[in-house]
Parts: sequence; structure tokens; C-alpha cells
Amino acid sequence: MTTVTLKEAQSALADLIHRLSPGEEVVITENDRPVARLVPTPVIPKMAQRRLGTMKGTVLYMAPDFDAPLEDFKEYTE
Repeated sequence: MTTVTLKEAQSALADLIHRLSPGEEVVITENDRPVARLVPTPVIPKMAQRRLGTMKGTVLYMAPDFDAPLEDFKEYTE
């Protein structure tokens, strides 16, 4: 854990950010009291691109009235 004063952090913020590595943190102090903590954001892995048609043929049965209006909503559709 690295500790820097507020004035040092203001003058070298970009350098502090670029030097951060995963799991490391920088504590910023003012008047010998910690006021902020600088930590790197976690790396979010990219999702694999989806491929169309991968579920084709998996529906084995569909009721003949699958898309028929429901009885509960009949009054709203008339």
C-alpha cells in the first residue's frame, strides 16, 4: 500500500493511476489522516459474440393454440 499526500496526488494523479496494478491501492492523506483510497477497477472479461441459430431444432413440441389470446385478457382485446 502506497501512501501519498494530497498535494503529491494532485500533481501526479495521472502517473499514480497508470502505475496501479491489480490488488494494489494508493492511500491519499491530508494532515497525516487518510482521506481517499485509489484502487484499480476490476477487469471485466468480454463476452463471446453470440451466434444466431444455435438453438434451432430444440423446441420439440408447441401447443396448437400457442399464440391464441388468453381468456383472462379477452375483455381487453375486444
